[in-house]
Amino acid sequence: MKSNEKIFSQKSAPARSARMVETIYGCKWSLTVYQLLAHGINRPGEMVRSVEGLTTKVLNECLRKNVDFGILKRISYPEVPPRVEYEVTAFGERFIGVLDELEALADALED
Repeated sequence: MKSNEKIFSQKSAPARSARMVETIYGCKWSLTVYQLLAHGINRPGEMVRSVEGLTTKVLNECLRKNVDFGILKRISYPEVPPRVEYEVTAFGERFIGVLDELEALADALED
């Protein structure tokens, strides 16, 4: 092997996952939504009533982003009046675990 031969190339963050983490952390309410779902609150109306300052418009935008990324699953029931619930997907469980690790890292940096 030559002494000036390069064996590594520049490594960059995966674009989609980096954008996903940035979007979710940038969303003021996503972590709160995950907390609500962990406590069994999975209907949008109940979520809005459970958190002071959370509006229906902002919640719907937050939920849509999470569904688009595959973190949450939207379940729509064919009833009158319509009923919608959200649940964390298997991928979402892994992603929330990553966020928990990032939070633990941030706590370790503060200590």
